Amino acid sequence: MSRERIIQDLKNYQLKYPNEASVVDRFVEFVNKHEDCCERSLLEGHVTASAWLVNRSGNHVLLTHHRKLNKWFQLGGHTDGNTNVLEAAKREAEEESGLNHLSVIMPAIFDIDIHLIPDRESEPEHYHYDIRYALQALGSTDYSVSAESLDLKWVPIGQIREYTTEKSMLRMAQKWKDLQIC
Repeated sequence: MSRERIIQDLKNYQLKYPNEASVVDRFVEFVNKHEDCCERSLLEGHVTASAWLVNRSGNHVLLTHHRKLNKWFQLGGHTDGNTNVLEAAKREAEEESGLNHLSVIMPAIFDIDIHLIPDRESEPEHYHYDIRYALQALGSTDYSVSAESLDLKWVPIGQIREYTTEKSMLRMAQKWKDLQIC
């Protein structure tokens, strides 16, 4: 995959979700502007990869209680230079959960988000240009908590508001309900 492929996938996403055009336009502009858009070393921001990881029946999503941000989110992280963002999302989901036998539900982008990461001792405030994909755990759902998380939990999608009020998390829950794939 290349930056051009990321841009094309974002444009395809915009066709499906025209109400998110302003976010897509900002995302595309960022990727166009920065050849190194997937590198963590790009201090203003970088492309990240996330997984909306559901169980076999599709009624629970695996959330992480993020250690650094102290909030519940989907699994995900840095692409570390990999412009194949789907591959990076799957890798991150496996690393953060200890699960294997993850299946890509659809290769198209499931959701996107641009969010500000606060400054810390080791890095300045910057943006994550996050691309999210829908994955499904087909094997065991017995996860292991990585050092990046305070906890993990399979959350019934209808109860996600009990864990987070983050706009993008609620948007993904609604998109999942609208898809009714599983």
